[in-house]
Amino acid sequence: MSDAELVLRSTRVITPEGTRAASVAVADGTIRAVLPHDAEVPAGARLEDVGDHVLLPGLVDTHVHVNDPGRTEWEGFWTATRAAAAGGITTLVDMPLNSLPPTTTVDNLRTKQKVAADKAHIDVGFWGGALPGNVKDLRPLHDAGVFGFKAFLSPSGVDEFPHLDHEQLARSLAEIAAFDGLLIVHAEDPHHLAAAPQQGGPKYAHFLASRPRDAEDTAIAHLVAQAKRLHARVHVLHLSSSDALPLIAEARAEGVRLTVETCPHYLTLTAEEVPDGASEFKCCPPIREAANQDLLWQALADGTIDCVVTDHSPSTADLKTDDFATAWGGISGLQLSLAAVWTEARKRGHTLEDVARWMSTRTAELVGLGQKGAIEAGRDADFAVLAPDETFTVDPAALQHRNRVTAYAGRTLSGVVKSTWLRGERIVADGEFTAPKGRLLTRTP
Repeated sequence: MSDAELVLRSTRVITPEGTRAASVAVADGTIRAVLPHDAEVPAGARLEDVGDHVLLPGLVDTHVHVNDPGRTEWEGFWTATRAAAAGGITTLVDMPLNSLPPTTTVDNLRTKQKVAADKAHIDVGFWGGALPGNVKDLRPLHDAGVFGFKAFLSPSGVDEFPHLDHEQLARSLAEIAAFDGLLIVHAEDPHHLAAAPQQGGPKYAHFLASRPRDAEDTAIAHLVAQAKRLHARVHVLHLSSSDALPLIAEARAEGVRLTVETCPHYLTLTAEEVPDGASEFKCCPPIREAANQDLLWQALADGTIDCVVTDHSPSTADLKTDDFATAWGGISGLQLSLAAVWTEARKRGHTLEDVARWMSTRTAELVGLGQKGAIEAGRDADFAVLAPDETFTVDPAALQHRNRVTAYAGRTLSGVVKSTWLRGERIVADGEFTAPKGRLLTRTP
């Protein structure tokens, strides 16, 4: 390791083989070796000993709405990537909607990349979008390096990103399957949503009734059938309905190429605790009951659910009205996702190794980022240094998000990110940020 420039040392390094005391040697932004804790530091290398703090692989969040350009007042690459870095996230993949233009053509992708290029504090990749009229654009977007394609099966909430009906889904999925791309799907059935009671107003119970579990279950069943027919790769976004888990498990056992994510808010917040009028808790599909949450955790433990991502979907504060029917639906969670998940995971007997697998290794695998997601030789030297037993109370004013509206306000969470490292460079420590050092990522064959 004579070429090592940096050695990061900890008594608790999370590696693919488990947690152990180790020294991690870094050169040219890449992990060169994971060595014994007391390994000699090569001449000329800088030693950073973080003591008993845990060295985690930098998190990879594959579900983030940055909204830039076009709705930059909602978020933006500068603020989103700072918030991510503060929370131990070193890579994010940006969703194709809520920005103007949406990422539905190569030209629109180039527009977004140009905006992000000098604002990214962490590495950033992009999803494309599958719309009713853009089947011809899917292969060019794939060739341009998007990591896959986002589609809605019910209205998205923004007019410029319409949902796919059954026939349009079949056409888009057939095209994507032809080049072995990945379709990621917001799975709620519009007919079930239309049939549900739509009372509006401030009562969370009324909002929950308007987004029933069977809307998710039906949409997922249809998606599975199409994926099975076409032998296509599909991914269910932000699963909230535990009723869909048996169907998902059965499909995977039959060889359907299906992966599934859930989100910190479904794992840590419950319908029973949402105050009336508190639309900072509104998202679609909704936060459901505690018994439902228990089954999501069980599915994470047994592998039915693959990974945990934020679905960070912010807006300006004025759009979070006290009427759940009209308030913008989205949870802001980038900076708090690691702490929120770890706080609940440890109560349920899970380890930080589990959290790293759900929020880094498997998300990197989902999008084919083989250089991310683990602390081992050959990977990017992306790390989060975590004090897992330290606690903090969430103060919205302390967040890096552009609009500091959060469902976690006032909650006490475990796990303080002490520093975050991107390709061997410390990009944030104790609230102090470097200039942006992130790179724009594209899918590799």
